[in-house]
Amino acid sequence: MANPRLLLPRILCAAAAAFYACLPAPVSAIRKDIGLAAPIICRRTVQGRHLISDDNGYVCSALSIDPWSRCCPRTGARFSCQGCNLDLQCCNSYEYCVSCCLNPSRTKEADVLKLKVAKPVTAGTYANIFDFCMGRCRHSSASVVHENAYLSDFHHCFLVQQNSSGSTESNFGSRLDGINVILGRQGESCSSACKAKGQSCVPSRLSELNKCQILQKYMRCKNGCFPSLGPDQPAEVVDEAPKNLNPGACLYMQMDDRLTCDGSHRHTRRLCPCA
Repeated sequence: MANPRLLLPRILCAAAAAFYACLPAPVSAIRKDIGLAAPIICRRTVQGRHLISDDNGYVCSALSIDPWSRCCPRTGARFSCQGCNLDLQCCNSYEYCVSCCLNPSRTKEADVLKLKVAKPVTAGTYANIFDFCMGRCRHSSASVVHENAYLSDFHHCFLVQQNSSGSTESNFGSRLDGINVILGRQGESCSSACKAKGQSCVPSRLSELNKCQILQKYMRCKNGCFPSLGPDQPAEVVDEAPKNLNPGACLYMQMDDRLTCDGSHRHTRRLCPCA
């Protein structure tokens, strides 16, 4: 017969095991399908000493940036166009230009992501709208005259370029039927150049000449062809022009709706449609 002193511990162990077996399985206190929220970190402009624009479209003073998120306080207006001329899509402040540009109703992501960062065919495209707005507002050929002097105080521009040197020349002849293409004299407007030939300038056909490959067909353009903004375009800068005006370069207007027959510049020769 077994010793009772040896049986008692066994009986107690068996009873304890039976008791714990009846309890429900333990439940983890932390759900595995829920993680900690990723910290919000803003990208921001770094050009100015006093103002900052973040990638959410807010503008604030550099001292009010959140030290952890690097975002502007969301107390001001989002996508602010303060100090901007919306007809030109240009602003007098770099940071407000970026903020205004980020507005989805003004800058379409689908259009921006197809644009080249630079002129060469091998250049990459923009990764996002914020990259486009930061680059476009910092330096824009639409805000200068002959790549040298600012056209106005609104020299931070974010407009999406529509006209480029890469456009084709298809149907060029049919669009200029009955048009006499004339190279004006230095400092002469198209109105005067056509009048000297007994004809009139046809403003609706200026856009057909406002392309690099058309300028290169009638002019030398030995120093390249560039977008600009001036009442004398499309035109070629004469060789005798000051070096800072890029002598020998051809210039086309970036916005066709601002082309005019009456514009002139003392250092350029215009390409004119006469009839």
